Amino acid sequence: MTRLLLFLLSLYKRWLSPLLGANCRFHPSCSDYTRISIARFGPFKGFVLGSWRILRCQPLCEGGHDPVPDRFVLRRCGAQGAHTHD
Repeated sequence: MTRLLLFLLSLYKRWLSPLLGANCRFHPSCSDYTRISIARFGPFKGFVLGSWRILRCQPLCEGGHDPVPDRFVLRRCGAQGAHTHD
């Protein structure tokens, strides 16, 4: 499953992303964020994190630097780089 998702992301990056242009509000891009998330947390949690990131990629969220977290956590808008507590 992991390899399939990573393969689909690579197809998107190679063929579809150039047609859409550089529109991501975040760095790394949403597709790179999803790829890193899947590699770090596995296919299910990585896909959830990537999907949550895509939902945050909209005008009500401030963009900017938003690295993949070291542990699984769904960040809210404006919480980039914020430390979370257990």
